[in-house]
Formats: sequence, C-alpha cells, structure tokens
Amino acid sequence: MIRNYFRDKASWIGMFVLLSCLLLLVAYVDTTIPFASIFYLLLLFWLLLLIFLFLRYPRETRYYRSIKDWEKSLDASTLPEPDRPYEYIVHESLQEQVRFLNRTSADRREALEQERDELLSWIHDVKTPLTAMQLIIERMEDTTLKQQLTYEWLRVHMLLDTQIHQKRITFIENDLFIEEIHLPEVISQEIRSLRSWCMQKGIGFEIDLKETMVLSDTKWFTFILRQLLSNAVKYSENSDIHIKSEKQDGHIRIHIQDNGIGIDAKDMPRIFERGFTSTVQHDKAATGMGLYLTKRAAKPLRINMDVTSEPGKGTCFTLTFPKRNEMVGMTGV
Repeated sequence: MIRNYFRDKASWIGMFVLLSCLLLLVAYVDTTIPFASIFYLLLLFWLLLLIFLFLRYPRETRYYRSIKDWEKSLDASTLPEPDRPYEYIVHESLQEQVRFLNRTSADRREALEQERDELLSWIHDVKTPLTAMQLIIERMEDTTLKQQLTYEWLRVHMLLDTQIHQKRITFIENDLFIEEIHLPEVISQEIRSLRSWCMQKGIGFEIDLKETMVLSDTKWFTFILRQLLSNAVKYSENSDIHIKSEKQDGHIRIHIQDNGIGIDAKDMPRIFERGFTSTVQHDKAATGMGLYLTKRAAKPLRINMDVTSEPGKGTCFTLTFPKRNEMVGMTGV
C-alpha cells in the first residue's frame, strides 16, 4: 500500500523536485544568492516533506486499506465510512454497484429457481406415464422382450433421476435430514431396481455387511449408492459385484467392488470432473455427470470417496462416513 501511496503522490513530488532544481539553478547563476544556504534550505524542505508524507499516509490510506480488507459480501452496510471528498465519490459508486449486483443476483436466482421448479415439475409429470409403462411391461409374457423393454425403461428412469438431483444439488445444504440408515434395506432396494439389467448382463451381487447402520441423509445417500451401483453394472459383464461394510478407526466404510473394465490410469484424476467421459472406452450415451454429481453430493454429507482401479480387473469405490460427533450441528442430528 505504501508503494501505491507514493506512486499516487509522484506528480507532487516531481513538481517539488522541479522547483528545487530551478531554485538551485537560479542560485548557481546568480552569484549574489548564496548557493550553500539555498542547498541547506532545500534539504530542510525535503526532510519536512518526507515527514509530512509519512504522517499523512495513515489518514489518507485508511479508507482504501479498509476497502481492500472489506469482505465482498454484497452488503453495502459493511463498507467503511469515508471522510474525504474523493472517498465519498468512491463510496457512493461502490454502494451503487453493490445495489446493482444485488438486484441482478436476486433476479438471476429467481429465474434459476423458476427454471428448476419447471423442470422438476415436468420430470414428475413424465414419471406418471413411466410408472404406467412399467406396469404394462411387468404383464408382458415374452421374457426376452420384457427384459429389453425393462432395460430401456430403467435407462430413462435413471436419466430423469440424475436430472432431478442435478437441479436440487445447488440447494443440497437446505435439503438435508441426517438420520440412521439401515444399509441392508437400502442396498437391497437399489439392487432390485437394477435386477433386470443385471440379469441381462449376467451380473450377481455378493454382500457382506459387518456394519448395518450409517448416519446420513437417506435420499442423497441413496442417490450416491444408485450412481455407483449403476456404474458398476454398466461396465461389468458376467461377473459379481461385491458390497461390504466395515468399521476402521471409528469410521464406517462401504466398499463397492466390481470386476469390470476398470479405469485407465490417465483418466483417474479426472473421473469426478463435470462432463468427463473415458478417453479409452468411448460410450456415446455417457454424459459424464454421474460421478461428478456423486462427488458433489458426498461433500456436504462429509462422506469421503476413494477409488482404486486397474484396467481389465475392475474398480473399487470406498465411501468413508464421518464419526457421529463430526455430524453435530447438521439437520436432524
């Protein structure tokens, strides 16, 4: 800040230097004027100028230092109070900018919320004929055709579910209710929803739950579980998916291990990025949103996600849940 202060006063200092040089030149040319006296007088003036500048520095920069430290919270009331004419000009301009940004932010937020509500309403409307379609498919007698239609129905259902959670995830902190979740029940329910797809691909499940209860939000944990299980089924063929839970160092961990195609080492750092799809397996139907949303949903739940994988041998996702005392203060706890 002090460097900027002297840069701001550079024109005044430059003028003082010019006047000093002019006075020295006059004293040098006019022999009747004692040069040494003028030189010492100018040294005194320069000393007084430096003292004056350093004394004025705290007062003249107080407002600007306060602005630099001001939290950009779009709250005009937290702006520092000005006490100089130019500071009042800056203060009024900042207040107007804050008011404008607040209005713009409120308008855009309202538009986004309206768009989200309209999309969610449309998705719920679409689910009604989907439910009717599921009932029709279940009454079909042709087993092969039934499995094919069930698989396509499941794909549409999963896409709609992802869209719902993608719109809700922005406001996830306001949508949490932490409670005890019975793992066998939730896992069984998600496996049943994938049953036809698993039968079509010859996939089974091996479940070993040493820990049966976790503390989390049911709907968002179910979404995370659904995404990981659907990924495991999607990239596996004629093999088993292993699900187990255990307790280590006071943390409950859930492991979801498949024996599918695995993830290439160069893709591992990017699998949770928005829109990223594999650089090796080019799946045109992939959106790259599943793992991205899963990671985003896990963060406010304080669930740590780890992944290990080896191409051709499978992938293991590990969910590490926080201890109970780490959940204090969250909704429902």
